[in-house]
Amino acid sequence: MQHLKDKTKEKPKVTMLQAFKTIIWPRRNLVFIGLVLIVIKSLSGLVLPWQSKVLLDEVVPNKDYDQLYTLIVLVLSALLIQSVTSFLLTRILSVQAQYLISELRAKVQKKVLSLPISFFDNTKSGALVSRIMTDVEGVRNLIGTGLVQLVGGSFTAIISLIILIKLNPWMTLFVFIPLSIFGYIALRAFKYIRPIFRTRGKINAEVTGRLTETLAGVRVIKAFNAEEQEQQVFERGVERLYQNVKKSLTATAFMTSSSTFLIGVATTGIMGIGGYYMIIGDMTTGDFLFFTLILGFMIAPIVQMSNIGSQLTEALAGLDRTEELMNMTAEEDNLEREIELKSLNGDIQFHDVSFAYEEGKDVLHNINFKAPAGSVTALVGSSGSGKSTIAGLSATFLTPKSGKVTIDNQDLSKVKLNSYRKYLGVVLQDEFLFEGTIKENILFPRPNATETELQNAVKAAYVNEFTDRFEDGLETLIGERGVKLSGGQRQRLAIARAILANPKIIILDEATSNLDTESEALIQKSLNELVKDRTTIVIAHRLSTIRKADQILVIEAGHIVERGTHDELIAKGGRYFDLYTYQAKI
Repeated sequence: MQHLKDKTKEKPKVTMLQAFKTIIWPRRNLVFIGLVLIVIKSLSGLVLPWQSKVLLDEVVPNKDYDQLYTLIVLVLSALLIQSVTSFLLTRILSVQAQYLISELRAKVQKKVLSLPISFFDNTKSGALVSRIMTDVEGVRNLIGTGLVQLVGGSFTAIISLIILIKLNPWMTLFVFIPLSIFGYIALRAFKYIRPIFRTRGKINAEVTGRLTETLAGVRVIKAFNAEEQEQQVFERGVERLYQNVKKSLTATAFMTSSSTFLIGVATTGIMGIGGYYMIIGDMTTGDFLFFTLILGFMIAPIVQMSNIGSQLTEALAGLDRTEELMNMTAEEDNLEREIELKSLNGDIQFHDVSFAYEEGKDVLHNINFKAPAGSVTALVGSSGSGKSTIAGLSATFLTPKSGKVTIDNQDLSKVKLNSYRKYLGVVLQDEFLFEGTIKENILFPRPNATETELQNAVKAAYVNEFTDRFEDGLETLIGERGVKLSGGQRQRLAIARAILANPKIIILDEATSNLDTESEALIQKSLNELVKDRTTIVIAHRLSTIRKADQILVIEAGHIVERGTHDELIAKGGRYFDLYTYQAKI
């Protein structure tokens, strides 16, 4: 597993101002309602300490029962208002926050799917799942109750501070000093924590990615008795995650303990100063109780704001990572791709095409060939010779380093991908099937296909040969990646899917390599149906399957070393002849 170093000095990318412009401002009406509600909630919360002072200084000494009843009604009304506003805050803002999360997840997933194949070759799918599902969750603290509580808490603290200054400025000044120290500590802590949260997202994505791979490859793990090895790899990832969390918890604990100590100092000082003022008669018991309760209303939001500040820091760290993905260049963002294919004949041609996955390490060297519309071009050669790269270039999964690939004389690197790929069908060696039914997998390229079209594809690919034996037929569940089907059955299902798509161009990558003789014979029939009147590029190790190809290209070390029909190449007695006769002996 690739290890990422903690980049605690990495600069944040998303500022609070950016988050305000893109997330909060578009929802300003809801946020404004939330602010109004929290102001009402804060003001109604001040009724209890105010009426406590009235109770001790006026109602009890005067034995005023009427005022006592009024006081009780006022306090109960304030409590009811607090409850209602609290419910509305959660109902309006928290629900909106969850909607925003779902909206962001959809946007990120859409962006990820728009990225080029090379991105997925270098990124674990599990890591991407974590980034799509987890990184955006923090925004609930921006649009949800978190931000509103931060603003509302500030409002409550300011109102409380004004009341405290009016009650006793010297006692208030004494309280303000330790609170200012706490504020400074909290700001320093947030600056320290944010990079830790960013790194945590990366580690979490790594660990999730490895876990996803482990679960997907559980058969391989058990076959090689490698459970302990995988467990150790996962434990190392979890340990790194733990060490990261420990850092943030240490900073948070330091903030919490500092607040406890400093508030304790403030409270002790208030007891001493308040006791002195009550002894000399400058403060009543009600005044002292009122001051103490209001002090609680000022301190509580400040302590709460430190927690909310931590949540907002985590939200911004998640947005940093989301922003990284959203700023990546999508395949269709290439401004050179401006040609829209209205129709397709299917002539593919390679003009001096070279390609390298790594700089200076070409895997293809000046490839030239033409695949006329409706023809079958077979690529043969040893493993790693460049056959799959040629197929990838034909499918626009890759772009040439030099030279060009054309479709109907149009440079494929300048063609809009959507307009080309709608004519493209691909059947891979390790064909990917989705969890669900056989029918759902065949209908994948055309969900709205008619029942007749579906049945034609099923029969053409001989899928009915095995589905007729299943109790649920085409509605049979195939499990994750089609684990309940044999290799031949999965391959036929993939061919049926390609037939239903009705493409003009077919890329077949080792479509019969994993099959027994009986399955191969059935699939060869279905392939003959599939390639009819379609431009086909087929990669095959089993040379017996491509005898009828219009042209065969023998690829070795990224060069075309031979080309011609089966009979022509056999007559030459060269590399193809050697490969064919060797397989015939086997």
